[in-house]
Amino acid sequence: MSKSLKRVTAALEAAGIDAKVLEVGQARTAAEAAAAAGCHIDQIAKSIIFRGVQSGSAILFLTAGGNTVCADKATALAGEPLGKADAALIRAQTGFAIGGVAPVGHLNPIRAFLDPRLTEFDVIWAAAGTPRHIFPVSPADLRRISAAQQHDFTT
Repeated sequence: MSKSLKRVTAALEAAGIDAKVLEVGQARTAAEAAAAAGCHIDQIAKSIIFRGVQSGSAILFLTAGGNTVCADKATALAGEPLGKADAALIRAQTGFAIGGVAPVGHLNPIRAFLDPRLTEFDVIWAAAGTPRHIFPVSPADLRRISAAQQHDFTT
């Protein structure tokens, strides 16, 4: 088990969540992850990370698989202009590689926002620290364990 996957499972256990991690192979898209989990694409919680231009910190947007982040809405929520987060910033802030960023188990605290579309399901799936693993969680638990603020930031 990778260090990243161990960190996520430990964070889930510490939060009282008994999640069964699913190995999905190389699921590079939300559609591929949804097919592997046997769920609707919007039950996949994508971790989209931007860089705050003024703060230099990473900001996490947990988005339903079929949605895209609206740059103007995201900027308004963040309270600062947003730019592209590069792999080095993502790794330094979260400890995860692009494609496997989990909503929990980060190396450093991160501001997070949650797409309301995710709350329309009983169970959603999120990355478990690698591009090959996802875990099921209720939207309420995801919001709690990620400390995400629920706002509309999609197109």
